[in-house]
Amino acid sequence: MPVRTTRRDVLIGLCCASMAPLATRAQAQGAPEPGADYIVLNVRQPPIEASDKIEVVDFFGYWCPHCFEFIGALEPWRKGLPADVAYQHVPVAFNPTETALSMTFYSLQTLNRLEDMHVKVFQAIHVDRKRLFDPNDIADFMAANGIDRAKWLAVFNSFSVASAVNRANQIWQSYRIDGTPTLACDGRFLTSPSIARNRGPAYALAVMDYLLERVRRERRKK
Repeated sequence: MPVRTTRRDVLIGLCCASMAPLATRAQAQGAPEPGADYIVLNVRQPPIEASDKIEVVDFFGYWCPHCFEFIGALEPWRKGLPADVAYQHVPVAFNPTETALSMTFYSLQTLNRLEDMHVKVFQAIHVDRKRLFDPNDIADFMAANGIDRAKWLAVFNSFSVASAVNRANQIWQSYRIDGTPTLACDGRFLTSPSIARNRGPAYALAVMDYLLERVRRERRKK
């Protein structure tokens, strides 16, 4: 698949970043700045699911090499988020050939196999070089990982998965996402390794920690 270069800077060098502790990294770089480290949306976006928690949205594509490079830092960070944060994955398909991978995400979610298969799908595409764009090839891969092939195809082709993909398209288009990976915070802020001055995954996640704490402070004042 061609690499997207439509965003502010070309997404490069993600895998070369040092994984220093995020707080130390943020302190060393100084306080994150709007326009330099994160984007403030002109229109606040509604939460994907109604909740009192602070919503983080992960806009990604299994097809995206930069999302794969980010996942090694992102997954431990996601799993360590405090209880006041609601984390949402939203798959992005910029063209029809990528839609099958959005369907793959929601099929795994429906079958409660997302936790063990999410990273495996990335690895299959970007390490093993599997062409997981054809539904039959995807079904074969899932069968090789212990998912009944007939059951997989029934879910993959279901109305509920098609509806979820349509909703995902509406969400990322409403956020005006033009490159992946991108993280959103509280429907108001966007950041990513490229948006945050190309300083790498650890710094982008430090920016997210800063934004989460900003939202907490604002809520405590209300």
